[in-house]
Formats: sequence, C-alpha cells, structure tokens
Amino acid sequence: MSAAAIERLGDLPAGIEALVAESEAAGLHLVSRLADEWRSGHNRFDRPGEDLFGAMVGGQLVGVCGLNVDPYATAPRVGRVRHLYVLVAHRRHGVGRQLMDRVLAAARGPFDTLRLRTGNAAAARLYENLGFQRCPGVADCTHLLELR
Repeated sequence: MSAAAIERLGDLPAGIEALVAESEAAGLHLVSRLADEWRSGHNRFDRPGEDLFGAMVGGQLVGVCGLNVDPYATAPRVGRVRHLYVLVAHRRHGVGRQLMDRVLAAARGPFDTLRLRTGNAAAARLYENLGFQRCPGVADCTHLLELR
C-alpha cells in the first residue's frame, strides 16, 4: 500500500490541474467537472454530510474523491460517491482504497445508503471489494452500499 495521506480538502489544491490533464487525456471528464463545479460554486461539497478528500504522496496531490448528498435520490439519507480519480502512476498501490475508506468513514452517520455510477471495470471491482452491490436497471446508479 502506498503511503498516501488522505486529507479533507477545503479548497481545490494546486495539484488538481495534473489530475484534470491526465484524466482528460484519457477521455474522462470527471475531474474537470469536479474542478468546474467547484469554481462555479455549483458543488463545493459543503452541505451536511458532504466532503471532498485528496490523497497526497510526497506533498503532491495524486487522487481525489468526494461525497455528496445524492441528487438523484428521493430519500434524504442517501449519499453519492463522486469523482474518484487516482493518477495512473499511483494506481494499484492502495490509494483508491484509502480514499474510499475515508469516504466510507465520513458517510457513516449522515447517510444510510451510498450510491455511485461507474463504467470503469477496475473501479467497479474496487467498489465491489468494499461491499458495494450492483444495481442493474437503475439509470443513475451502478452500485450501492447499505451503511445501516
């Protein structure tokens, strides 16, 4: 496991641009959406129960993951895992799991259920290893986890 320090982010760190550039080059828009929504004020992860976390290795931001109130759910205690991304050079070293462990710890209490959507097979395996179950047929959710 990599020696990443997982920190709560109160603002977008300077290193976010490296994550944006790498993810965009791979055709993934989740990190640029995170940065754009933060800058516009649309999503600052500042409602009750919400958080944004960064993984730092040697003082460098190498990954991010957020926790929001699920905007697609009708029940009030449903959270959503958002924008999990780890730089390619730091994958398969436990950084994604460390970020998710922190998100799960933060979610316990404010939320009864966590939901997410992914089309990435490796990410799906990570979520399933953490106990998330597939939810086929749900347009806004590929995986969910009951926290109760």
